[in-house]
Amino acid sequence: MKNKIARQNKDENQSQSAASQSKRSRKKTEYGRQLEEKQKVRNMYGMREKQFMRFFALAKRSSIGTGDMLLSLLERRLDNVLYRLKFTTSRLQARQIVVHGHVLVNGSKVSSPSYLVDVNDEISFSPRVDKKTVFVEQVLEKRVKTAKVPDWLELDRQGRKGRVLRAPVRTDIQAPVEEYLIVELYSK
Repeated sequence: MKNKIARQNKDENQSQSAASQSKRSRKKTEYGRQLEEKQKVRNMYGMREKQFMRFFALAKRSSIGTGDMLLSLLERRLDNVLYRLKFTTSRLQARQIVVHGHVLVNGSKVSSPSYLVDVNDEISFSPRVDKKTVFVEQVLEKRVKTAKVPDWLELDRQGRKGRVLRAPVRTDIQAPVEEYLIVELYSK
């Protein structure tokens, strides 16, 4: 009986010390930092891995720096542009509005949130949106009145539409992103 109790105490002490060792903060490896940065950006824009890799491949093919081009492409996604124009409260809500067919780009219905807008594209809502009074009152009218949009976009408050004035550049993106870590991660 004494042996059994002694073994249990010994096992408990070992498991407690193992748990305390695993709780200690470890220094992140370079790979860990790169992966964390990629996940942060991917989650910020609400994308899955395969889609993010597609945007990275597009950025890699450009003549501009890969990291800057990646962020520019992510900012030009239709769901993100709606969010930046303050038409929605989140990128997820913007994505849902696009998928439901409520968004027009240059007068044509677009139902893909990953659609890349170009310079001089006009983003507006379909006439069906005016019938959705709760959305119009709580989201559009509240947010659009006091909205401050980025310099690369123009907002027409009365017409509830926006225009892309130029392609976004790195200085337009306020989020603390270290894009070089993402480029290093995918360059392995």
